[in-house]
Amino acid sequence: QVQLVESGGGLVQAGGSLRLSCAASGRTFSRYSMGWFRQGPGKEREFVATISWTGLRQLYADSVKGRFTVSRLNAKNMVYLQMNSLKPEDTAVYYCAAGRAEELLRVGDEYDYWGQGTQVTVSS
Repeated sequence: QVQLVESGGGLVQAGGSLRLSCAASGRTFSRYSMGWFRQGPGKEREFVATISWTGLRQLYADSVKGRFTVSRLNAKNMVYLQMNSLKPEDTAVYYCAAGRAEELLRVGDEYDYWGQGTQVTVSS
């Protein structure tokens, strides 16, 4: 069992930065691939980024590539999403997810656990 709690969301102007954090419980955290997803107003949930068990491999959605960076610190059961050059279209609730898999996971249904989400609002 893994419980996930996101934090770090807020209101920021376009061009600004935010760092989201995801705190995970469970002794086997390092055996999970971790992902970030988001759901904007009136939109479906979409993949943002994922990181492998070791943290050595990452994958990003085209819409955030070059602006967002996902990282993890297994010793502290933490996953991060550094978001730079934010745009109004990045406004969404951001969710952290954990999937017991070695490969990188892009699809939400492949994840086993989800956090409650944190709101990110980017003003123009």
